[in-house]
Amino acid sequence: GMRRSRPLLQPEAPDVGEVKALAAQGPAGAIPLRLYRPKGVTGITGALIFYHGGGWVIGDLESHDVLCRDLANGSGHAVISVDYRLAPEHRFPAAVDDAIAAARWITREAKSLGIDASRLAVGGDSAGGNLAAVVALALRGEVPLRFQLLIYPAVDAVTKWASIMRNADVLPLTDKAMAWFYDHYAGAADVRSDWRISPLLAKDHRGLPAAFVMTAGYDVLMDEGIAYADKLKAAGVAVAFKHYPGMIHGFITMGKMVAEGNVATRDAAQALKAALG
Repeated sequence: GMRRSRPLLQPEAPDVGEVKALAAQGPAGAIPLRLYRPKGVTGITGALIFYHGGGWVIGDLESHDVLCRDLANGSGHAVISVDYRLAPEHRFPAAVDDAIAAARWITREAKSLGIDASRLAVGGDSAGGNLAAVVALALRGEVPLRFQLLIYPAVDAVTKWASIMRNADVLPLTDKAMAWFYDHYAGAADVRSDWRISPLLAKDHRGLPAAFVMTAGYDVLMDEGIAYADKLKAAGVAVAFKHYPGMIHGFITMGKMVAEGNVATRDAAQALKAALG
């Protein structure tokens, strides 16, 4: 259903310089990746390691193909999309383990991939934003990530934020739908305070890469996204924040129907370009 909605909601896929299938070594076997090189750009570039949204249950390389293409072309840097394992067949921490393993593999293989290992970023939307934030925390001090792009990220599975109540019935992500995703991914409530599920609850956010945090006004995840931006700032992390007050969850992949989705994509690409040079 998510794949079939793509031609209705998303713009036509733009041409890019190259699209290449890859596979990273993961804890449970090969992790499929898709490398996008920007159109009209040659030589070594930086790269965004991208984790798709979908509540850790749905989504794949196809569901976010257009967004990855647009981010590559708009930033002038490569984008590598990660097809991590999904719940409920593969519950937490499978997605986290794959996300971390993919980032490590890309860092090791950067030279052969034509990527500058000193210009790496992580990013994603919703559940993918969660994974990007977790990877930045997990690899702090190990991989010199330069930037994290967090698009309406899910960062707190514990707190009942006001935006959850206020936007409880707003499609496509209602409070019941978010609970359904967490039930499939995390299962028991007693594990949800783990920082690998709730990165907002990590004890220390110092030393993390600069971030661009994006939130939507009619989104159950709005308040926790704002809180994460504030938490990073308080820890001395350079943070750019952009709020889209009239938007719903998922709007960045709805550019065919919602013009602001295209604006947000350009904002994200420009932030990535500025961060990676």
